[in-house]
Order: sequence, then C-alpha cells, then structure tokens
Amino acid sequence: MSYIRGYDPETLRELVDARECKDRLDEIGEQRSLPALLERVWLLKVLGRLEDALVISEQSVRVARMAGTRKDLLRARILHASVEQQRGAFAVAEQELTTCAAEAEGKGWSGIAAFALQHRGKVFYDAGDYDAARADFKQALFLRQDSGVPDAQLESTLHAIEAADQRRMRASVAS
Repeated sequence: MSYIRGYDPETLRELVDARECKDRLDEIGEQRSLPALLERVWLLKVLGRLEDALVISEQSVRVARMAGTRKDLLRARILHASVEQQRGAFAVAEQELTTCAAEAEGKGWSGIAAFALQHRGKVFYDAGDYDAARADFKQALFLRQDSGVPDAQLESTLHAIEAADQRRMRASVAS
C-alpha cells in the first residue's frame, strides 16, 4: 500500500495522510526485521519525527550489514542519507548517496542507483544547487526508464526535473 498522495511542488517532499502513517507505525510496533525497520524509518521521516527516524535508520543499516544482502544495505544507507538530508546535513547525505549510487551503478543495479540519484538530487535541490539537482534527476529518470519502473516513479522524477527547472529560472531572473 502506498501512503504517498503526491509531492509538494516546492519542497519535493512526499505528501501523505498523517493518520494512515501513524496507524501503520502503530501496527508495525517494535518489529526488528529489516523490512519493518526500513518502513518505520520512512514513516517517521514523512511524519517529521526526524530524530526518531535517524536512530532507527542507523539501526537498520547495522541490521542490513549483519543479516541483509548488499542491495539491502544500499537501500538502508540511502534511506539513512534521506533522513540526514531532511535534518539539513547536506554534506553527509550527499557523500553517502554518491557512494551508494556509484556502487549500485558498478553492480548494474539501475533501480537502486536511480533511487540514490533521486535522493541526491533532492539534497542538491534543498541546498539550492538546481543545476546539479536537475542533472541527478535526469540521470535517475534514464535509469528508471531503463529498469522499467512503474509510471508513478517516473512521474515523481519528471516532477522533480520540472521543479528544478523552475527554480533555476527563478534564480537566474533574480540575479
């Protein structure tokens, strides 16, 4: 079930039904499986509970390192970096996402590479580097198209490219 109802056109953050997310968080409870931990991180993040999300994301990375696959670890690290981004730790998030994208691309895991690049684009977007954001969003779009993802994921990437273009135009008019 998807809890995402759309994306904020200014921040590119997920728009969710907070009640549904809180209910799901209660349902998951204190489960410690990797999928449950990752879902808890995401739910806490979209609910704005960033300190809680950070703690659980660090735990999910440890669990993935010990008991998951390499793909699991990359997904956990990308989610952790997205929490850091929302906390404003752009340099930390950018470095982690760059490393994850490079590893995923090196392994031929285009879906995971696209996921990392989409999030790194959001880091650049939040930091005001709209050219770099657009470049990452475009690369994520090509990788997602190549891996045959659902239209909704393509749409979110197309929306991000458009938002970066609009911000670039506003920035050039203002200067």
